[in-house]
Amino acid sequence: MRPRSVDRARIEAEINQIRSLGLDALRKRFAAKFGSAPPASLTKDVIARLIAYRIQAEAYGGYARDVVRLLDRLARGDSCNVELSRRLKPGTILIREYGGERHTVTIVPDGYVWRGTTYRSLSTIARTITGTTWSGPRFFGVRKNDGAEAIEQSQHGEAQLVVPSNFRRPSRASAKSSYQKVPR
Repeated sequence: MRPRSVDRARIEAEINQIRSLGLDALRKRFAAKFGSAPPASLTKDVIARLIAYRIQAEAYGGYARDVVRLLDRLARGDSCNVELSRRLKPGTILIREYGGERHTVTIVPDGYVWRGTTYRSLSTIARTITGTTWSGPRFFGVRKNDGAEAIEQSQHGEAQLVVPSNFRRPSRASAKSSYQKVPR
């Protein structure tokens, strides 16, 4: 239950006080907050962060119920049909070789640019290129079969990706993909 008013200054002071505690004092404070001693492998910094989180969660409220349920399912190893955000930033360039032709798509704030036209969906572009229904993110190698990210962002938020022309939808059994970054 979330309290109606929170004394922010008191919470900040309590968190600042935690930062000044030694390891033994942090372990005692952890045990008082969580009901058990912290694992021996946790560092002073991690213990302090966990205590600070607990203080804030008690004051402002913790995770929403649906987030707690999702985290519980993930911790048990259950599969969750949660689409991870792709976090593709404007300026990212996706390159796909298909049918002997190289197709370049640039991500812009309002969609995807392919051959000078802006599209709202990668799937529309993939369908136009292949003539068949494809998952656009999968076609361009942005999403692996398990929903995980297939590319890495560079320091500047840009990524270039070449997907080989023999790329087909990976089976659940395939563990590796053959994606390559294009050298700059």
